[in-house]
Amino acid sequence: MQRQFASVLRSSARAAARPTYVNSSFRAFSTTKFSRNSEKKDDKKEEEVKEEVAEELSPIEKDLKDLRAKLEKKEKDYVEMKDLYVRSIADFRNLQETTKREIQKAKDFALQKFAKDLIESIDNFGHALSSVKEDSVKANDEIKQLYDGVKLTRDVFEKTLQRHGMTKIDPMDEEFNPNKHEATFQAPNAEKEPGTVFFVQQPGYELNGRVLRAAKVGIVKANE
Repeated sequence: MQRQFASVLRSSARAAARPTYVNSSFRAFSTTKFSRNSEKKDDKKEEEVKEEVAEELSPIEKDLKDLRAKLEKKEKDYVEMKDLYVRSIADFRNLQETTKREIQKAKDFALQKFAKDLIESIDNFGHALSSVKEDSVKANDEIKQLYDGVKLTRDVFEKTLQRHGMTKIDPMDEEFNPNKHEATFQAPNAEKEPGTVFFVQQPGYELNGRVLRAAKVGIVKANE
């Protein structure tokens, strides 16, 4: 009996001396869980602090956002206004050039119409001078004075027209140009090249490079 009691005591002592593994694991798990909970609480506190800071700065951020939006709008308006300004300048310059051309055309047309009417007067001067014979001019002083006066008037008249861009087309011995000359007849001429003007029946006139009247000419006929 005593032996059994002693054996029980020894077993109890051994059991008490053994390490409590289950308790250690539970304690470790409890410590880890507590640490995680602490970290979560810390994170939560930091988020709450950030939210509080954000709530404190939100009016400023809102003002900055509004200012940025206004600035972007102003920049967009500036780009549009600049583009409109450049286009307006280009359109205005084009209008100026077009107006200048139209004014010049109107002037040329008015002067052209007036110059065409003057061509007939120039022709009349030529007809008057060509109708007087050279012998009559030499024999009679009065006829000579009249002849010289008409010739002087014609020369001054032609020079005045030249100052305003009107020039005479007298293509004697020149190559035939259908843009400036009007061939009224053809005739063979051994001394000149075929297609050359050898006779001017009526001189032509041009105004600022534009033909008012083509010169009526006779040209050399090509040999057949």
